[in-house]
Amino acid sequence: MFLKRLILLSALSFCIVTLSCKEDKKAIKQTEVTFTKEGELTILKASDSTKVTLDIEIADTDFDIQTGLMYRNSMKNSQGMLFVFDDETERFFYMKNTKIPLDLIYINASKSIVSFQKNAKPFDESSLPSNAPAKYVLEINAGLVDTWGISVGDGVMFTDTSNNE
Repeated sequence: MFLKRLILLSALSFCIVTLSCKEDKKAIKQTEVTFTKEGELTILKASDSTKVTLDIEIADTDFDIQTGLMYRNSMKNSQGMLFVFDDETERFFYMKNTKIPLDLIYINASKSIVSFQKNAKPFDESSLPSNAPAKYVLEINAGLVDTWGISVGDGVMFTDTSNNE
């Protein structure tokens, strides 16, 4: 009988210690990724010569291109991310780990808009193809392509200020 009580008491003590340790664990908080201005981009509308200017982050390294806007909680309408590639080919993007809905603007080597993918859904891993060769991809908040009246054939120019510090 004494042995059974000792075993039961040991088991109960183990459970109490285990449960109290679980309560002491702290939640892991993800570091928020914030916008860093690395340049400016202007969209020149062919239809009426108006301009839309954005502050941009530039993704031109393998890491930056693979990460993109993943893990961001928000982005201002005056901001975007420009992906810069070494070559011009059909591009395929997806929204894995991307929390905010986006419009993707595909741009050729001549800096002319060739296609869009509008209202890309957060966390959706479906392929978002350019449907035309592109050297650049601009990601902006979903709905802005329509709000600003951007069209295929509109021009783009940008400056990279990240190396001029």
